[in-house]
Amino acid sequence: MAERSNRLSSAEIAGLWETYIQESMAVCLLTYFMHHNTDEEIGNILQSAYKISEEHVEQICTLFQAEGIPIPDGFSKEDLDLSAPPLFYDVFGLSFVYSMSRMSMINTGFITANVARNDVLDFFVTMVKQTANLYQESTALMLSKGIYDRPPMVPYPDQVEYIKKLSYIGGFGKKRPINAAEISEIFFNIERNYFSVLLCMGLQQVVKDKEIHQYITDGKRISESQINAFNDILEKEQLLGIVTTSVDVTTSTVNPFSERLIVTLFNSLNGIDVTLLGHALSLSMRTDLAALYQKYIMEVLAYTAKGFKLMVDRGWAQKPPHAPDRRIFERM
Repeated sequence: MAERSNRLSSAEIAGLWETYIQESMAVCLLTYFMHHNTDEEIGNILQSAYKISEEHVEQICTLFQAEGIPIPDGFSKEDLDLSAPPLFYDVFGLSFVYSMSRMSMINTGFITANVARNDVLDFFVTMVKQTANLYQESTALMLSKGIYDRPPMVPYPDQVEYIKKLSYIGGFGKKRPINAAEISEIFFNIERNYFSVLLCMGLQQVVKDKEIHQYITDGKRISESQINAFNDILEKEQLLGIVTTSVDVTTSTVNPFSERLIVTLFNSLNGIDVTLLGHALSLSMRTDLAALYQKYIMEVLAYTAKGFKLMVDRGWAQKPPHAPDRRIFERM
């Protein structure tokens, strides 16, 4: 990283802190996928993703140490049981890199737009480029293996048109066909939730703790509800539904991950899901779609609260860096 010239801002500390937790978790998960992988092409992408995440962890450690900031409690080999049989087939590891790199591009883009110190900005700009490259490589490999489903096609427009009636935004009763932006958001919401269902399906088999098992089951139900609702919209528009190409979960009942890692992963995915649902809401002009996104944002927020309570009750919720309580001086 470049030479420091001033103290880290709150946005820079928050971005680095969040990224450290996520990247240390990614190192663990990628270690697991690499350990069981037998596909050479997928193995190359897993290795690239692992190296990138490992470098990010080391860089943030170095920066925090130089600033005198405590290193957060991340994840390590202690959170893995590599002697456990594989829980997912090789293709799921590829889907993991694809999904995580896609979501990381979006999340890291937000962080990058909030930082200014040269070394931190360089770090996040580089991270965006790296995750974009991983997304490109994983997408190309999924296409070559026939497991990537592109969004529905629509006819090219033949002229520029303007909206003439307010009824364009109507979504109840008589309504217009969904536009290209709305189709795109529906497609990627379905895709993301298929990934979540497979993740939940695998973890349901191996988690013995009743409370965490129920939490995973609730997450699977929410994802299935979104898949059904959004597929129903596509089918009514005669765009066909989106069907997952395979079930990438083995029959193993041995848990390879620590419960702390599992619940933290879900908490991280929930945060990204709310962001992406909000983005979809901002682009959806039909009122029925807007209402549906608002419903699922509230449902995911309620589910996130359950996960956070789980983490607090188990002593797994780390307090992020925060401002001092200067109000105590008012009470002196």
